[in-house]
Amino acid sequence: MIRKITTLVYALRDGQVLMMQRRKEPNLGQWTAPGGKVELDESPAEGAVRELAEETGLRAVGRPELRLIITETSPLPNWQWLMFVYLVREFEGEAISDGREGDLAWAPIDQVLALDIPQADALFFPYVIDGSPGPISMKFEYDADLRLLDWRIE
Repeated sequence: MIRKITTLVYALRDGQVLMMQRRKEPNLGQWTAPGGKVELDESPAEGAVRELAEETGLRAVGRPELRLIITETSPLPNWQWLMFVYLVREFEGEAISDGREGDLAWAPIDQVLALDIPQADALFFPYVIDGSPGPISMKFEYDADLRLLDWRIE
């Protein structure tokens, strides 16, 4: 089994968060934060900054805030994830999608959970934006059909 190291980056402005409706698996058609795989020569923070710029056109100003470290496991060898979830409050540029990964939209923070978002994202999103000290470590366990079986804060 190979664990994939990935990032998610929640950009906040004026009570809204930038979300992406995915055009690719995993989570095809659902709304998630922009993000992607960390390259071999990158730290997770560097990967988050790069992915934010590539997928949205936004350039983070300063260091992104690490909010969560998430482990996702299942019996499937291709569903082993280590995800670093960041919050970016300061950035430059305009949010523009190149269309490859998905469509972008600013959503009011209090309406994000009403969007069609992955089940795990709905569980961890409140911890991303609540302002509590971080990072928090979480684990999500799935069955072979990728149904969420259990989750916990570690």
